[in-house]
Amino acid sequence: MRKNDIDTQHKINRMTKRLIFVFFALIMLSACSKPKDNKAYLRTVLNNLVKVESATYLSTREGWAPGDTAASTHMDHYRKEYNNPLDTTIGASFVSLLQSDTTQMAFCYDGKINAVVFEEEKFTGIDSFKVRKLPYRPIAPPFFNYTKSIIKYALETRDSISIKLEELEKSFHFSLTIFEDKQVEFLGKAFYMEDNDNPLIYGDPTSKYEIWIDKKTDMPFKVRREMSHDTTIETVRNVELNKTNIKDFKAVNYFPKNYPLINPGERNPNQKESNLLGKKAPVWTLTDTNDKKLSLIDLQSKVVMIQFTSVSCGPCRVSIPFLNGLTSTYKKKDFDFVAIECTANSMNAEKFYLTKCGINYKFLKSTKSVLEEYKIKSFPVFFILDKDLIIRKVINGYGKGTTDTEIKDNIDKMIN
Repeated sequence: MRKNDIDTQHKINRMTKRLIFVFFALIMLSACSKPKDNKAYLRTVLNNLVKVESATYLSTREGWAPGDTAASTHMDHYRKEYNNPLDTTIGASFVSLLQSDTTQMAFCYDGKINAVVFEEEKFTGIDSFKVRKLPYRPIAPPFFNYTKSIIKYALETRDSISIKLEELEKSFHFSLTIFEDKQVEFLGKAFYMEDNDNPLIYGDPTSKYEIWIDKKTDMPFKVRREMSHDTTIETVRNVELNKTNIKDFKAVNYFPKNYPLINPGERNPNQKESNLLGKKAPVWTLTDTNDKKLSLIDLQSKVVMIQFTSVSCGPCRVSIPFLNGLTSTYKKKDFDFVAIECTANSMNAEKFYLTKCGINYKFLKSTKSVLEEYKIKSFPVFFILDKDLIIRKVINGYGKGTTDTEIKDNIDKMIN
């Protein structure tokens, strides 16, 4: 073999060795970055979450109604979260402040009370969980407490579940699907949501959770929860861990000054009766799910009731059987009823809601101007009008039984 040929062969051999080295190095790197055992990796993440005694972060939370492609709710908060072993329910305390003004509280929980600021009405709602007895506390737990509960459940439960861990470029994507006969919510721990009284709220019992975990820190930064009645996503950023102490946390320090504290069932002393009472109802022409238009002046019964509702509102769903019954209880000349949906972002979401809930009454899509004219801030709200379309009664909220009686009493009185 000539010298040039020998030199060329040596070069090829060296290049081949380098390629083989690079190939095996890439394999080893891939093996190091990807967990060999899904549960072993999840235990690592869980151990990291257990070490979180406090956290501050920016939180973005969004919610979707079934069938919607755009979020119907969006909240940006600055949150201070604390591990609280003295609280045997949620296991955490926290305060959520507005990102636009971190001196202004949105809501907080200290292990004893839940407080929510109603800025428009200028009061702070206080719930000590003594009025409404439930096996759980209906509070959206803070991010790290929430993801810790989900992962702990996935590792320890004997429920029928499936889990999957997928490697992405900069994170791992963990998915959990729960196949139980009741939906599972994580409120400090797993709770199986009873749906005997409120079947319209829950429906399909399958529960789905997804968590995105940063590869560098092995800590979650995003969580998605999907149920048959709604979907929520929370993403956190600018996270600082264990820089604050729960001993320095006092919920009352965040309460707005000069705002009255209102317990469930109490009336806000600053709240005035609707200035629409005794006045002609603002007129409107709206569209239903079949693209048919209906005007308020088309409703010519002795009594007309309007409900402002939302596809993502639990009490609104609970009211549906009662409202379905109303349409068959009274004659058309005596009573007519229409619901106006206020939050869905697509006609598809409204149609899905109508079919799922078996609604048999008129169901229209609101506009921003109608919401402003009727001063709608929460759901549901009922307006009861006389034959001249004068507003005679406004009822905020819905309580099964009590609100039913109040509505029927007002209708009967106005018919007679």
